[in-house]
Amino acid sequence: MSLSAAVDRPAPAPTPVRQNIDIRPLHAQAGRSRLGAEVLGLDLSKPLADADFRRIHQAHLDHHVLVFRDLRITPAQQVEFSRRFGPLQIHVLSQFALAGHPEILIVSNIKENGQPIGLGDAGHYWHSDLSYVEKPSLGSMLHAQELPAEGGDTLFADQHAAYEALPEKTKQRIAHLRAEHSYLCKYEELRARSPWRPKLTPEQIAKVPPHVHPVVRTHPETGRQALFVSEHFTTRIVGLPEDESRALLDELFTHSTRDEFVYRHRWQAHDMVFWDNRSVMHLAAGTPEHLRRKLYRTTIEGDIVF
Repeated sequence: MSLSAAVDRPAPAPTPVRQNIDIRPLHAQAGRSRLGAEVLGLDLSKPLADADFRRIHQAHLDHHVLVFRDLRITPAQQVEFSRRFGPLQIHVLSQFALAGHPEILIVSNIKENGQPIGLGDAGHYWHSDLSYVEKPSLGSMLHAQELPAEGGDTLFADQHAAYEALPEKTKQRIAHLRAEHSYLCKYEELRARSPWRPKLTPEQIAKVPPHVHPVVRTHPETGRQALFVSEHFTTRIVGLPEDESRALLDELFTHSTRDEFVYRHRWQAHDMVFWDNRSVMHLAAGTPEHLRRKLYRTTIEGDIVF
């Protein structure tokens, strides 16, 4: 073998080594719902062993919300880790994508030169990410870049627990119902009072036509049933008169976010939260206007809802 051939040969990829990862359920702490677990010790600067990935995947299914503590990663590492779970979805508000990383949506209330750098009112209403597309999101990862000294919490509501707590009569009533989800449902209402919502172009509107999904969805990996309607994106129950549809949706919206189903996440520096959009809804609690907040979000494509 020539010397030049030896020099040109790429170095072998490092062999993944098992990491000392600790997973701690959050509901062991007083006052928590049964949602959530902390993940400590993950280092994404190193190749992730398949066994460690399977353990994280199972924890995500078991707890629905994973909080990776002190996760110091680059945007490229966030994208790479997210892709282990599936293809990534690009948000329709492409103007708020991170430069060089179209898969990352900037969630931020910061303005530069008078213009918002990200979506500052994301999560204003309870919702499941991208429920308005044909294949709603499997899950989202949100990595803290800059946090306010107060406020900025994110709430998560367990939709398996919400479904299971419904009266049997209501379960029977909604068992075969379907609902329409639309990105435009609350958009103009938000634009009227928010500086963060740009006017959508005709091309952007064409990318987000409404889609119809079951009111009760079956989780494709666990088989558990969950409510799948939200005040942010669900417009109507298909086949019901408008007044009956609205009354039923309002009833389900109120029920699905009862306190006993909710985990409130108080962000710490370098947290990354990974939630299952098939199992939970989430809500941003709000940030004082004078305080800066910036996070990076990746969104993983899921399956057609059944």
